[in-house]
Amino acid sequence: MSADTAATGFHAATVTVPDPPGPPRAGAAPGGTAGGAAAVDGLLERIGDPGDLRRLPSARLPALAGEIRRFLVDKVSATGGHLGSNLGAVELSVALHRVFASPQDAIVFDTGHQAYVHKILTGRRDDFDGLRQPGGLSGYPSRAESVHDVVENSHASTALSYADGLAKAVRLSGRADRHVVAVIGDGALTGGLALEAVNNLGAAPGLPVIVVINDNGRSYARTAGGLAAHLAALRRSRPGLPDPESRGDGEEPRRAPREAGEPGETRETGNTAETRDAGDGRDATRPAGTNVFEALGFSYLGPVDGHDIDALEGALLRARALGRPVVVHAVTVKGKGYGPAEDDEADRMHGIGVLDPATGRPPAATAATPPSWTSVFAKEITAIGAERPAVIAITAAMPGPTGLAAFAARFPDRFVDVGIAEQHAVTCAAGLAMNGMHPVVAMYATFCNRAFDQALMDVALHRLPVTLVLDRAGITGPDGPSHHGMWDLVLLGMIPGLRIAAPRDATRLREALHEAVGFDGGPTAIRYPKASVGPDIVALRRLGGAGGVDVLAENGDRVLLVAVGSLAGPCVAAAAQLRHHGVGATVVDPRWVDPVHPALVELAASHGLVVTVEDGLRTGGVGAAVATACADADLDTPVRALGLPREFIGHGDRAHLLAAAGLDHGSITASVLRAVHAPTRPATAGPGAVAGGGGAASRPKSPPRSQATPQAVPQPTSQATSKPKSQRRSQPIGGRR
Repeated sequence: MSADTAATGFHAATVTVPDPPGPPRAGAAPGGTAGGAAAVDGLLERIGDPGDLRRLPSARLPALAGEIRRFLVDKVSATGGHLGSNLGAVELSVALHRVFASPQDAIVFDTGHQAYVHKILTGRRDDFDGLRQPGGLSGYPSRAESVHDVVENSHASTALSYADGLAKAVRLSGRADRHVVAVIGDGALTGGLALEAVNNLGAAPGLPVIVVINDNGRSYARTAGGLAAHLAALRRSRPGLPDPESRGDGEEPRRAPREAGEPGETRETGNTAETRDAGDGRDATRPAGTNVFEALGFSYLGPVDGHDIDALEGALLRARALGRPVVVHAVTVKGKGYGPAEDDEADRMHGIGVLDPATGRPPAATAATPPSWTSVFAKEITAIGAERPAVIAITAAMPGPTGLAAFAARFPDRFVDVGIAEQHAVTCAAGLAMNGMHPVVAMYATFCNRAFDQALMDVALHRLPVTLVLDRAGITGPDGPSHHGMWDLVLLGMIPGLRIAAPRDATRLREALHEAVGFDGGPTAIRYPKASVGPDIVALRRLGGAGGVDVLAENGDRVLLVAVGSLAGPCVAAAAQLRHHGVGATVVDPRWVDPVHPALVELAASHGLVVTVEDGLRTGGVGAAVATACADADLDTPVRALGLPREFIGHGDRAHLLAAAGLDHGSITASVLRAVHAPTRPATAGPGAVAGGGGAASRPKSPPRSQATPQAVPQPTSQATSKPKSQRRSQPIGGRR
């Protein structure tokens, strides 16, 4: 045997290159601590599809795991992406593809950021140089890329419901040779949709769905709540498992106090799955119901070491043979094998930008980096918390990414992490508000979609002072269609009594936050993008009092540009260009974009054309609200809405995608000029009509870029804007497509 020492960013460790292929070893030690074997064996280059993986002798799998980890670190550090979650899922992904025959067997990854290894093993290794780049490999499962990707899954807690439906379809088709596997993290398991699926699956004893819990004790931060405590107790029931909660400083993880009789405290659990057999996968030596999964009707196998491929394969084979709903509880370590990730207490390098793989740090900056919108919010909400003891901060498993970590550290008694449960977060906030608190619920704009009914019926109907803070609003960039926060203005704009702010700069964000928490007459929402904050744009004056509209530029009254949020800068630049073309324009920032302020309607009455510019849907967003307000005031000023098309926009650079949608200053200028110089046509839509081509006044000879079809904005029907060279398509499970 030979040995190589792994260094650089990987934990210094001796990686043993196994002997030449031989018979599978019982109890093989988990592998892949580092990537030293990569240069020696070159095993990964031999894996073109899952069939190649199944032909590889078991003795070679630890070395393969090491190569995969080195590959992940090298490729993801070059493009950015989800690193820690994939480093922890290497052995699990290998075992899944050795036991199950994808695509005949469906493997559904919940919150698909843990699917990079799956992509590597299904023929897309050579596409990783384009990971999350325009036209390149998606950071999530993508049906356009491969038949092995069953669903476009990137919002949490959905996999079990997909699996329930897939398995029912398989049963109805009579294909007993097909299996359905759902891989879900312990964090995603806390979501309400996942628990609804558990409730249904547990009541279907003849439905052969295998639920693999990838339990690393985390989503971003440590998983919170009673279910997390239950999984931790199950982990403690078996000595020798990886400890996903361990820290280098010896600090104990946060968990709920244990109650008498908590699972794992008194019961005996065998160290191998073979000792746990009551004919249906349960341990015959203990009564049913000693863990929640068995109590709900599942067979339970585990907990098993999620970095021991032999142990994983054994558990998965037994689960497959049972022919009923089974939970396989695999315990893993997020960031496994890469020192900087394992040492990152915040989120184990869950998502990273470009960095040096040797150090785990970003390249040295050549200039001072401007603050992000999130960091401005983080600092201001913490300051507000010191001033206002009634302010309570709530997150759905994302204290760091949403900017609430500092608030949580300073005011732990006024911070709530509900897990991946946006619906519960909003209705919990309603209850807090009913009792005199002012909750601030911080979440990504795309995840607010899930809590629409709660915001409508549980908060707004009661006129409760709850503030929603929506990070990553508009175009987010490389995470693609599931993460663009482009739906919020339309959805929230339908809610009576909800006020929506879109600050243009850091000062206005601070201002909006103070106004929101100081308003007790109903709910508020504040949205901002995933980006660095630009310099402040100082207003010439404010119309309509303290809550009114800011005038940013005045070059004439031919056009009124209504700038939404961070698009104020491009609108001011467009107004300057329009002036050179002889078109006078006024630029206003409504600040609170919905409902429409009367001062904005008054301005519209004194201009020949109103053009709204927003990074949300151009149908049903701010433009529609302004057009309706103008129509209600019997104005004949036409309103043109520039914004995002009603379609799924692919992944890519944020600035590029905004430009493709016609929302950079040059495109805004061109759209206005086309509208101004277009021949007049008879009005057909009525006063104040919103129109992509000029409403009741005039329409351009050709549509502006914000309405264009293929050339303007990518037209993805999946997570990818185009199909990588490794794509392969065939009939999926159940014969669909």
